[in-house]
Amino acid sequence: MWLVPDAQFPDCLARVAEVLGEVQPVDSVRSDPDFHHSGRRRLLFVRFAGVPLFWRLDLDVRAASVAADLHYDAGNPAARARESEWSWPASALADAVGAVEAAARKRDDEARGLLDRGFARIGEDDRATGAWADDVIRLAHAAALCDAALTDLAAQAAALAVRHLGNGGA
Repeated sequence: MWLVPDAQFPDCLARVAEVLGEVQPVDSVRSDPDFHHSGRRRLLFVRFAGVPLFWRLDLDVRAASVAADLHYDAGNPAARARESEWSWPASALADAVGAVEAAARKRDDEARGLLDRGFARIGEDDRATGAWADDVIRLAHAAALCDAALTDLAAQAAALAVRHLGNGGA
């Protein structure tokens, strides 16, 4: 969690990639759709360049006045992102990466849930089969078809599945 003075909240958000980039170059920053328009709270998903996909930073940025309120703006419709402000394919790829981690740790129910949710996020009827590498590769491919800008990230997710779960029928 990063606590910031209320008056500096917008400026801190605007500079988060720059500040974190001093530690490691930042590949992407996405804002959780539930708090995308909150004036005092954001949950940011940060991917750093050159580090494993498993090492995503989930950064809760809060204005000091709501630091103790763990539920601030939860369920507030005005704080939510509009449909066009959130990438469901990018979210599906995050689910794919999480599924690799879960499957590698033999948490099959969690892996299945992540994959099924990922397919649903992008409107695919597909579901997890338990052939984890194949499932992740299919989800990654489907997400890239939805958003060509995610092709490289999808390829990284597929390669991660092969590396940690086997060759997936290839």
